[in-house]
Amino acid sequence: MFEAVYMAASGLVGQQRRLDVIADNVANVNSLGHRANRADFADALYTAGLNPSYPRTPEPEGNQRHGHGVTIASITRESRQGSFIVTGNELDFAIDGPGFLEVQNGAGAYFYRRGGSFYISEEPAAGERGIVDSDGYFLTGEYGTPVMVPDGAEGISVSSGGALEFKLTDGSAVTGDTLPVYTFVNEMGLDSAGADRYVRTDISGEMTRALDSGVISGSVESSNVDLAKEMTNMIRAQRAFSLAARALTTADDMEGLANALRK
Repeated sequence: MFEAVYMAASGLVGQQRRLDVIADNVANVNSLGHRANRADFADALYTAGLNPSYPRTPEPEGNQRHGHGVTIASITRESRQGSFIVTGNELDFAIDGPGFLEVQNGAGAYFYRRGGSFYISEEPAAGERGIVDSDGYFLTGEYGTPVMVPDGAEGISVSSGGALEFKLTDGSAVTGDTLPVYTFVNEMGLDSAGADRYVRTDISGEMTRALDSGVISGSVESSNVDLAKEMTNMIRAQRAFSLAARALTTADDMEGLANALRK
């Protein structure tokens, strides 16, 4: 009988975790490039209850199997593309299709993000200007090195293939690096590093060029969170939580009645 308490408690814990995921999605509904998450459930381990009227073979006929509630199987990131917001800022990049741009921090570690807003900053080592995100992570080019901005550049354009061209103050133009778009064997295997940046893991697999994806300048990608869907999921989670709480109360009452029989 006490197993009923554990099963009901697993429902409470699972739905609370689901509400946490929904709350994170709602909080980031306006975060550029944010990917919505969802909680995926699975049955907890089953055990076999043997019916005494059947032989005790490994799988007796009429074997009574019962579970132990639910558990969170995974927190899955939804990969569908968000809508584009036109900003007109030449250093705002969005990716049309699957894939990520690569950025590098000051320690040389690489991260991946779905475009976003970038700025021109000073490269502390060589005194050259580079393209950085809001945290100072450098946007990298074709060979994994930071993209440098030539002196006298006053404008920038990017082709759909990621080729950069800098417009100089004297009216001329200089061809710059190329912004490669990378994809992974298992995008869901990327680990979140905060600020809508991700890092490679063994589970994400090999990194390859996303040749069918393009880079769009002057636009950013909005969050792919569907607020109406999240509100619906929140109501469902709240009702499931209430049912699990009622089951827990019922199991506790049954335990109390069983204990009272001894008196």
